[in-house]
Amino acid sequence: MTTLTLIGKPDCHLCDVASEIIDTVIADLPDAAAESIEVVEASIQDDPALYDLWWEKIPVVLIDGELHAHWRLSADRLRSALEEAVVNDLKETR
Repeated sequence: MTTLTLIGKPDCHLCDVASEIIDTVIADLPDAAAESIEVVEASIQDDPALYDLWWEKIPVVLIDGELHAHWRLSADRLRSALEEAVVNDLKETR
């Protein structure tokens, strides 16, 4: 399972845009790939540790805990990274 984490906060325009890009990219993936991606949303307002780490960079996108992007999210780059992560996950489970 690949975990994609979106770190943001309410009323953040760029966070809303990032969420839309994530939804679109995952919807465009083959069903088997899309089903192996878990999307987790976290708010810096709810977690002081996240606030300390990311407050000036939201939205932040992590893939399996590793920084993928902050501020602006590229759909093409995200698609490539998710496809690679899913393939790697499949190799590890075999």
